[in-house]
Amino acid sequence: MEQRTFKMGGIAAAVATAVLHMGSASAQQAAPAAPADGLNMERVVVTGTSGGSTKMKTSVSISTLEGDTIKNSAPLSAAEVLRSVPGVRSESSGGEGNANITVRGVPISAGGARYVQIQEDGLPVLQSGDFNFITPDSFVKIDGTLDHLEVVRGGSASTLATNAPGGIINFITKTGEEKGGHVGISHGLGYDETRLDFDYGAPISDKTRFFIGGNYRTGEGVRNTGMSTEDGGQIRGNLTHDLDNGFIRVSFKHVDDKSPTALPVPVQVVNQQIQEIPGIDPRKVTFYSPYWVRDVTLGKNNTPVSTNVNDGLKVKSDTVGLEGSFDLGDGWNLSDKFRTSSNSGRFTGVFAGNNGTVGSYVFATGPNKGQAYNGRAFSAVVFNTSIDDAGNTLNDTKLAKTFKLADGSKLTTTAGLYLSTQKLALTWNFNEYLMQASGDKPALLQTASATPGLVGPAFGGCCSRAVDMEYKLTSPYLNVGYETGPLNIDASVRQDRQRASGTANIATMSGGALRYDPATQQLVDYKINHNSYSVGGNYRITSSLAAFARVSDGVAFNADRILFGTPLDGSAPININTVKQIEGGVKWRSGGVSTFVTLFQAKTDESNYEATTQRSTSNKYDAKGVELEGAYALNDFRVTGGMTYTDAKITGTAPGDVAVIGNTPRRQAKVVYQIAPTYTFGQATVGASLIGTGKSWGDDAHTIVLPAYEVVNAFVNYRVTEKATLSLSVNNLFNKIGYTEVEGDGHAARSISGRAAKVSLSYAF
Repeated sequence: MEQRTFKMGGIAAAVATAVLHMGSASAQQAAPAAPADGLNMERVVVTGTSGGSTKMKTSVSISTLEGDTIKNSAPLSAAEVLRSVPGVRSESSGGEGNANITVRGVPISAGGARYVQIQEDGLPVLQSGDFNFITPDSFVKIDGTLDHLEVVRGGSASTLATNAPGGIINFITKTGEEKGGHVGISHGLGYDETRLDFDYGAPISDKTRFFIGGNYRTGEGVRNTGMSTEDGGQIRGNLTHDLDNGFIRVSFKHVDDKSPTALPVPVQVVNQQIQEIPGIDPRKVTFYSPYWVRDVTLGKNNTPVSTNVNDGLKVKSDTVGLEGSFDLGDGWNLSDKFRTSSNSGRFTGVFAGNNGTVGSYVFATGPNKGQAYNGRAFSAVVFNTSIDDAGNTLNDTKLAKTFKLADGSKLTTTAGLYLSTQKLALTWNFNEYLMQASGDKPALLQTASATPGLVGPAFGGCCSRAVDMEYKLTSPYLNVGYETGPLNIDASVRQDRQRASGTANIATMSGGALRYDPATQQLVDYKINHNSYSVGGNYRITSSLAAFARVSDGVAFNADRILFGTPLDGSAPININTVKQIEGGVKWRSGGVSTFVTLFQAKTDESNYEATTQRSTSNKYDAKGVELEGAYALNDFRVTGGMTYTDAKITGTAPGDVAVIGNTPRRQAKVVYQIAPTYTFGQATVGASLIGTGKSWGDDAHTIVLPAYEVVNAFVNYRVTEKATLSLSVNNLFNKIGYTEVEGDGHAARSISGRAAKVSLSYAF
């Protein structure tokens, strides 16, 4: 209770500071008018470009989402925001973190976001998007501090970021350019969650401004846990000082958050179709429960560590950033972005090791302890991984020179150097328990162990692992852009040089117990590099019609997913993951109508390891398709939408998997689509979004079907007064099941969450 009071007090203090500064509050400014075209083609974007450029001029597929649009979509997590972006595949079924994310044509072959870099304000949250048990979206919190989102698919991402051959997702923070802010409170309807939000920005002087904001929430959350399993939030801010020739900005972020995580739950497969098991609703169940015992695991120093299973996903992050841009005169510009982050936490989730067996058991915990239980029991494997250190230090420096040529054309050269150090210290532990197969406060069942419900180390004791790694990157890059009349051409190259060092160890049985033996420790010390390139052009046929094309080659270096396999001491080749892409399309606008149409082909060559199956794979993929993004705006009506069609094939495998060559990769639907209309009348705005995913295969061998599904989200905003707005939002309005993944043998699957409605009241000042 003291910890919660402290956090709430911190939020209150920040709000008070903002209110004191604002002095006499001005009336709420009118909402900005809709852009002349629905996709706002003249918006200047900074992601995936060496310098700012409008969407109409740039030769990449890029989407933007404004902060108000994101708020109206009622997202349950950062990953869920991305489901509204055409060309992005976001499996947001894991809770507020642990999502699987990629872009059109590029596979999701394991967890995380291997081929996409998730950024905040132009720098990565984590250097690798597919670390085991800690993904970058876990540290990204959606609230009023978000100004807008920029998403680049393919294109120049290969050369303007490291480990981003598929694309860049950039969450951009407000900087206080407009005086004003908001305070708000929301509460779940039908589930326990209360959340407070605030944000405020304003000038301090003619050249200095600040912004601060954040959120705090507590409760059970949208899935059944039987107790309060959400607690925490974030606070972030920045201070900007404008110079005569540029600006400097200092920023900070503090995250301290706890939320449930959702892992695959028991199901059964009949004739390739997934079926629910009675009493286990995949939309709601988590297997968190008041009747868990503490999970005792092995620490790196061979001492026991006790964990509350119900803590779920805990993340802590403290970041400090410094940014500057300076016009040096005569066409020269120098810019730099720096950030250092301390990241840590713990991932604790319950994974179904099987789909259970009906039999006679005895309750080991809960109100019925000692009594008989006749029903289904299953293997509850607790994935308990301590995120000891995921901190990083990042710096990106650019020096650009623009030459104005005699014929009126422009040549811009940009030289950059990106440096990063990423720590990764993890302690894995998987214990197996016998649990009642129920979605409502399940209890543990008696076993031979003195610890209630404990069976022992899961999967044969495979997965007590100690990882202490450091990944250093040095990445020089060069971009040349040429603009003459309606034609823009750019070419860029990047060399990523990775140095990996550290140790990894797997605990072994000694004296009847697991222990880390120094003799089994794996030394990691290798260097690897890759040269990437991207060449593209954009031609404005008219002011409202443009065509673009691009070819690129990029890399995503492996990190901890290649540990415990081939030697990593520099004595053997190191596997990397590469993506080669060709894309081209048109963009068009007329009045309130605008659209992007992009044809694409992506060829991926990767190596992978997956914790739940303990299998290493090496596959090649070839995907072709078309991506459509469109919008229409007329007075108070607006609709946006998109559709991505992908024809993907597995074209190569390791020797033991050749039977799947020619198959569609698992979890790759041919069609994914979105449509989101909104309408304002009087003091009310109503809107909805429909997000659909076509049928796909749950495994590369095509033995299990992931059914097609559609999700409808809806909202109503009503301006009670000039400054106060009352909102009702519903996520998954029709309470659909949407399976995003299934285990290869069909015993467990994961679905999106069920219906979640909340009511909110916000006040603008």
